[in-house]
Order: sequence, then structure tokens, then C-alpha cells
Amino acid sequence: MRQKAFLGRVSDIDIRLLRVFRAVAACGGVTAAELELNIGRSTISRHLSDLELRLAVKLCDRGPGGFSLTPEGEQVLEASTRLMSAINSFQSDIDKVHQRLSGHLSFALFDKTITNPRAHLPQAIALFDEIAPAVSIEVHAVAVNVIENGVLTGQFDLAIVPTHRQSSSLRYCPLYKEQMYLYCGEGHTLFDRAAGRISRHDIQQSKYAGIGFHSPNMTNSHSFKLKRNADVYDEEALAALVLSGRYIGFLPDHYARSFEERGIMRRLRPDFFKYQSEHAAIVRLTPKPSRLVLEFLDCLRRAHNA
Repeated sequence: MRQKAFLGRVSDIDIRLLRVFRAVAACGGVTAAELELNIGRSTISRHLSDLELRLAVKLCDRGPGGFSLTPEGEQVLEASTRLMSAINSFQSDIDKVHQRLSGHLSFALFDKTITNPRAHLPQAIALFDEIAPAVSIEVHAVAVNVIENGVLTGQFDLAIVPTHRQSSSLRYCPLYKEQMYLYCGEGHTLFDRAAGRISRHDIQQSKYAGIGFHSPNMTNSHSFKLKRNADVYDEEALAALVLSGRYIGFLPDHYARSFEERGIMRRLRPDFFKYQSEHAAIVRLTPKPSRLVLEFLDCLRRAHNA
């Protein structure tokens, strides 16, 4: 029979133990969490054991076989995300009473954002730091397919994503556009062929590498009738396949430019195989975004409208 949990109500001790557990889960193990938490492995293990005792559930398997969350651990991690989000929201509300901005802001973006000259995120961060220097910022670079869910669950306060199908639970604030072209790499059969001798049929018969989740990339690859032969989940992986000389794929013009300048990548029929993606900041509608989040959102708007 499962032992009855000691936890009756959440205390400061419980919150500290949950923060340790979240850090271990995020780092993928006790050893990896040492630097993040700045405490020793034995202390981290003791904190995890204390939390398991208070909750009366086994949270994770840890040992020579590696680290993994149990099903109960997954549930506790998800619940702790909501709890930490509520605590941050409460802190923000109290700060609002005192007319000051402090606390913690977590936001997410996908790879290859900063190389886009149309993306003014650094300017937005500078604007935000001027009005909220006491706020600690946590930035995550993660795959687009997990960002929206992270905002919905409260893992991230805000994120920047390419918009495609919009969720009714999120608020979208357009920021900038990204120009996409189709590329092949050196060694591909189309690489040295004269532009006027490359037909749409030639391109449609080539092996195509595309993003493996619903996105503007997937939507446009279908509309261009490209044959998918490889799935990738970020643009770094896509570029590697294109540069192999065996695949073609869509990349942002700002990211592909350095490869073009080195003569190892070229655009294919840019008169036809191209599209633009709209990028927006997203926040969840419920619960209502905190003042901290709204201020950062305003800084993003100001930076992109300057």
C-alpha cells in the first residue's frame, strides 16, 4: 500500500525541493545539475529523497542505468510548472502594487533568430533592461514544435514563433517576416547547371529535406509538390543535409547567405520556389499575462516598429 503523503500544504521547504527537482529534470540527471544548483550530488540526492518522502511517490530512477522520470514524476513536474508560474505571477502582482518591476521572466525562441536582420530581439532586451533592471531573464532556444505548448503550460511566459495555424488559447503579436528560398549544396546535380536549364520538374524530382512538424515549411513544401525524403527538426540539421549535396531544402536567406558567399550553396529557381513566414510574439490568454510579460511584449513591439 502506498504510504500516505506528508505534504498537507505547500511550504517554503516544498518549493525549494521542487526547484531542485525541476533543475535535475531539466539537466537530465543529478550529476548534470550540480553546476546549475551549485550544490553537491549527495545533497541533491537527499533533497530528491526528501521530496519523494513528502509526496509519497517515486519521482525518478537514478543510478548506473541513467536518469529518467517515472510517470508520477512527469505529473509532478507538470504540476510544479503551473505552481512556479503562479508564484511568478503573484510576485509580479505584488511588484505592481509597489509600482516596480522585479521577478523572473522566461521566454523562448527557435534557432537562427538572431541572424535575421529583421529580428530586433537584442534591442528589445536592451529596452526592457532599462525599465526593469532587477528582473532576471531566462532564455530558451528550443524547437518550434514544443514552444507553443511550453507557453500554454506556463513553462515559458512568452515566445517568438513563425505563425502557421493559430491557437485560440494564445495571443499573437506580429513582429517581422522571414524570407525563405530553396537551396542545394555543392555536389548536387543541379548545383552547376545554368539557371535557365533548371525546370520545376527537375527540382520536384530531387530529394527534399523538410521540417518534420506542422509549420510554414511543411505547408509550402506540399504546395510546391516537393518529395520529402528526410525529416529534420531544426534549420542546422536541414543545412547539414543541403550541404551534403544530396538534398534540397528551404532555409532563411540570412542564414544561407554565408554558405552562398563561400560558394557551397545556391538558390534554386528563386523566382518561384520562395515564401515568407510571419513571426510573432505569443502569450497565453488565460491566466492573464502579468505586468512583467506585458512590458516585455511592449518592448518587442517598440523595437520592431522603430
